[in-house]
Amino acid sequence: MRTLHRAIVTGATGAVGTALVRVLAERGIAVTVLCRPGSARRENIPQHPRVRVCFADLTRLREAAAELDDSCDAFFHLAWMGTAGAARNDMFQQNKNVEYALEAVELAASLGCKIFVGAGSQAEYGRVEGKLCADTPVFPENGYGIAKLCAGQMTRIACAQKGIQHVWARILSVYGPYDNPNSMVMSGISALLRGECPRYTPGEQEWDYLYSEDAAQALLLMAEKGKSGMVYPLGSGQTQRLKNYIAAIRDAVNPALPVALGALPYPENQVMYLCADISSLTQDVGFRPRVSFEEGIQKTVDWAKGR
Repeated sequence: MRTLHRAIVTGATGAVGTALVRVLAERGIAVTVLCRPGSARRENIPQHPRVRVCFADLTRLREAAAELDDSCDAFFHLAWMGTAGAARNDMFQQNKNVEYALEAVELAASLGCKIFVGAGSQAEYGRVEGKLCADTPVFPENGYGIAKLCAGQMTRIACAQKGIQHVWARILSVYGPYDNPNSMVMSGISALLRGECPRYTPGEQEWDYLYSEDAAQALLLMAEKGKSGMVYPLGSGQTQRLKNYIAAIRDAVNPALPVALGALPYPENQVMYLCADISSLTQDVGFRPRVSFEEGIQKTVDWAKGR
């Protein structure tokens, strides 16, 4: 088991990143967050005595070494540009993300990090049948998935060259406070809180959702106990039909409110089944999700009400 005293986190303003920073700090680990100067989301970073923010642009990560005078044990690279919409197929921007990931390895090496944990995506797989495991064949269908796959493989080799251990997490659907407002979960919560009737597809898709705090705990366990060179799909390991998730979201806000299932057609190339095989993650690091979807949604709704 690796003992962690200090950690670096990039991409700390979203659902997974904010939860990770909080989990690390509460574990007693000193956290340095690398945040883009002028970021509109910098206020999302948890306030904690063990957390400090260093303003460093993703495009200039190596330059941040001059401002970081302490050595570190773990580097969590979650930052990524162009995660939604048309930007996912902006090949030049996605290719830049691979460069930035490699620069993150350079920074990790200069700080003496023992372990590099990178945030990949289920988009690396493309459309496949059955549960997703490390050995599932990959055939990404957009620039985002291709770049995530390349970043995972290239940072693994770069870390080996630098003597750093490497773990890659292929993250499925995570929800929670500070999630993307356009996600299925957050957009639905927002609409219902406004008293609107959100519109959905028929909702027969079977998906795997994981609460952000559980995802953060998994990333910490990967840093402490993950096998170097491993790829770990990260989800709850369980599926429900999307319409059941939608009903849970509605019930957490107000069970009397309507939702319009079937108001929208399935998009082209809709993924109808998405589930992580977390058996290797459980075996290697002891990860088991603790928060049910109903509990996590209630926490997320309560957070959204307080915004």
